[in-house]
Amino acid sequence: MPDFITNFEPPPQLLQRASLFLDVDGTLLELASSPHAVIVSADAIHVLRLAQERLEGRVALISGRSAKDVAALFPGLPLNIGGSHGLEQRWADGRSNQPVRPDAVDHALAALRAFSAQHTGLLVEDKPYGTALHYRTAPHLTDESHVLASRLATETGLVLQAGKMVVELKASATNKGDALAAFMEGPPMRSGTPVFLGDDDNDEPGFAMAKKLGGAGVLVGEARDTQADWRLPNVSATLAWLRAGLEATT
Repeated sequence: MPDFITNFEPPPQLLQRASLFLDVDGTLLELASSPHAVIVSADAIHVLRLAQERLEGRVALISGRSAKDVAALFPGLPLNIGGSHGLEQRWADGRSNQPVRPDAVDHALAALRAFSAQHTGLLVEDKPYGTALHYRTAPHLTDESHVLASRLATETGLVLQAGKMVVELKASATNKGDALAAFMEGPPMRSGTPVFLGDDDNDEPGFAMAKKLGGAGVLVGEARDTQADWRLPNVSATLAWLRAGLEATT
């Protein structure tokens, strides 16, 4: 069972010789009412640039967003990106690993859009290898959203994954831990020790894989059962900890 952690801030030396893996929404960026409403702060950009410099390129963003969407949030930064919860990997040097989009995704997308059209406050997101239903502004539809997504997973064979106020159907069971392991197999990440920061339940495989490979996980947000070793309370504290730790990195 995961350990329950409370308020143990990670030591700054955790970033020494780290291969740094970062979730985006809720970790680097504050959560917003929709994926398109997030604000990329100057602090987040500064931290990523500092990490690229101090860790010699050993930085990867692993997100539920598509790799293309992540790259668009941080234009001009040569980032390694694990998109779609790890289904796609894109290296800063141009290498990529991307699956084929199954027809079942379009079937699920149409069903979610039909459901959304009947209600106010829902947002359907079309992803390269999946589709998501956001109910952050319609919390009264939580149960109905989960029931529909579960039925569609059974009908289509897509993998159901829940997150913060969202249910998602994706092409395979590949997760953020799998993406972390794939990045750690080659340069530049394999020369460091994996450290993964994330806030959501879907970040747990990333924490677990980082530990398996000799590194550590850092939970962002409220204390809960987790595979992470350390915790930071929110995005602001995370950016401050990263900045201080990276500036001390030699």
